[in-house]
Amino acid sequence: MQTELSKQLGVEYAVFGFTPFPAVAAAISRAGGFGVLGAVRYTAPDDLARDLDWMQEHVDGLPYGLDVVMPAKKAEAPGGQALTEADVEAMIPAGHRQFVEETLAKHGVPGLAEGEASGWRITGWMEQVARGQLDVAFDYPIKLLANALGSPPADVIERAHEQGVLVAALAGSARHARKHADAGIDIVVAQGYEAGGHTGEIASMVLTPEAVEAVAPLPVLAAGGIGSGEQVAAALALGAQGVWLGSVWLTTTEADLHSSALTRKLLAAGSGDTVRSRALTGKPARQLRTEWTDAWDDPAGPGTLPMPLQGLLVAEAVSRIQKYEVEPLLGTPVGQIVGRMNSERSVQAVFDDLTRGFERAVERLNRIAGRA
Repeated sequence: MQTELSKQLGVEYAVFGFTPFPAVAAAISRAGGFGVLGAVRYTAPDDLARDLDWMQEHVDGLPYGLDVVMPAKKAEAPGGQALTEADVEAMIPAGHRQFVEETLAKHGVPGLAEGEASGWRITGWMEQVARGQLDVAFDYPIKLLANALGSPPADVIERAHEQGVLVAALAGSARHARKHADAGIDIVVAQGYEAGGHTGEIASMVLTPEAVEAVAPLPVLAAGGIGSGEQVAAALALGAQGVWLGSVWLTTTEADLHSSALTRKLLAAGSGDTVRSRALTGKPARQLRTEWTDAWDDPAGPGTLPMPLQGLLVAEAVSRIQKYEVEPLLGTPVGQIVGRMNSERSVQAVFDDLTRGFERAVERLNRIAGRA
């Protein structure tokens, strides 16, 4: 499972693992892959620095990267000033806030204790927050910076290249991939419709070869619907130089979901139990289908708000749902590969399974080609 890109980055397997959990990211790198820590949940630079310090101590000198959510265009208030979180909060209609409270009350979700802050508050999409994350990250020997909202701003790409850091951007179509290449990024992550989180409309089997052709000779990583070694082999056969895996790590023993109920739901879910919904962030994101997503997708409701309003609107509600493990509403971003996630395993065990499956696929193809 080695490619030119994996050799360039000094990793044994061309498996790039995205995760919000430092312990998982470090374990991916130690297992021979390339761990990528998601930064979007870090609202305070000191918290990110703490976890990157931990990563440094636990990756055994092996390479790793960081994933941010930075829009190519920044949102501005009148007068050209950057929008603050308070500015955005003020844009949320009262009717939408009422809908949130009514939905929570319908399911008997308790409130947070007085003075207790929301533990789930995605503000990393705001440019000033993401730039603060980068100020921290570039003090560490990261080898890759990935952006989940397209190409990062030109000055960020330039800054990364000055420090010898490769830049990757997620794309849901060949057109998006070409835009990334024109912007000067180094790696395109072709994320198919099956993937967890924000996705486009095109399935991985179609998207991967289209992206490969569109940006050649730039390397492409295949993402979405990949959770076995056979699927890794298929991605490489389509021209990808590696795979980008996210969902499969959610049920590893190193993951810290803070919710046994959520882990049980993931282990019990089938590949048809996810939905692309705007309920979480305002953009279509694949996640477990729940009564929460159903409520927001119901035409009788107020409808979701655009990003970033929706994310701020539901932040406290999501924290309450997670804290009290209200199972009908409890969900998480996850791809259709959740149907294969039937047991808790270590990251190393996942890698062992990936390598065995990859070897089986290669042997099968060699037999078909008459080479075995």
